[in-house]
Amino acid sequence: MKKYSIFLLLLAITTTAFSQAYKFETKIDLGALDVINQGNTGTCWSFSTSSFLESEILRTTGKHIDLSEMYNVRQTYPIKSWNYVMRQGKAQFSEGGLAHDVINSMDAYGLVPNEVYTGLLKKETKYDHSKLVGELKTILDDYIKNKKTYDGDWKSDVSKVLDKNLGENVKTFTYEGVSYTPQSFLIMTGLKADNYVSITSFTHHPYNSSFILDIPDNFSNGSFYNVELDELVDITNDALKNGFTIELDCDVSEKTFSSKHGIAVMPKDEKDYNSALKTIEKELKVSAEYRQQEFENFDTTDDHLMHIVGLVEDQKGNTYYKVKNSWGGNSDRVSNDGYIYMSEAYFKLKTISIMVHKDALPRAIKKDLNL
Repeated sequence: MKKYSIFLLLLAITTTAFSQAYKFETKIDLGALDVINQGNTGTCWSFSTSSFLESEILRTTGKHIDLSEMYNVRQTYPIKSWNYVMRQGKAQFSEGGLAHDVINSMDAYGLVPNEVYTGLLKKETKYDHSKLVGELKTILDDYIKNKKTYDGDWKSDVSKVLDKNLGENVKTFTYEGVSYTPQSFLIMTGLKADNYVSITSFTHHPYNSSFILDIPDNFSNGSFYNVELDELVDITNDALKNGFTIELDCDVSEKTFSSKHGIAVMPKDEKDYNSALKTIEKELKVSAEYRQQEFENFDTTDDHLMHIVGLVEDQKGNTYYKVKNSWGGNSDRVSNDGYIYMSEAYFKLKTISIMVHKDALPRAIKKDLNL
């Protein structure tokens, strides 16, 4: 009995020694503008990528420019609409998108500052697109089913709905006393679309090749470079260490992704899921094979896009990515000033893709990818 009591005591000490309340130390903290709230919209792809581009402007010029997320959305919906119509309704039409959709919009239509185009009309203070997709889809479906008798021009009708919900398009504007078009404003920022690459890691395509990632929100058929899983981590870590932030597309549907606790972890044992949001627990060792399995059985999906801006460590030396979210600052459902500390295990398992400046890639990887 005495030996058994000693065993229980040692077990308790060992368990307590590992499960400790989180204490984080900042290792890298790169420049980013304030966390904002995407509201009742599915446009995280524009909020996160706009934040990423803001940090790119800050990195290269030192300028703090608050870019308009909704300008990118306004330019992208007509493209989505065309895709849906040309596929005769046999395609997804939703609020979702990916980082390259903002890059494509930037390249074709330029950029504008948020103060010029907020996407909020009249006295609106919060984004609410709950009816927007329905209005647009009604027009598109009507045209597809009744194209010979459709009364009007569906493209013009789509534009009218966007004007009503987001505001009329921008042709010229003044910013800090200078007159711009969206294209000349883009030139002023110094951003160039061909500087950015999308990278993923899956086993159903060869490594060191590129392929069109087969996920629902890739309506624009964007191509992604495929690297080994450890290389995906190395690219991310090296980029941060060299001053580059990273755009992130990942699954946030896990119980252990919590904006309320400001943490995203992947415990080894399911029994630790609840406690892992408050204390350090042993994490899963993620293999490329298991990652692929989770992708193919839909346990990993392209739920949400965010922006990695730094690295932190807990008191045991475990690394976490500092991830800027777009669900607002501190509230009943959000803590940590709107940031998520994401463990490397969670990142390895649940990341769909990243986007980085090509100069952030290690030389060996650039060579392998022919960049």
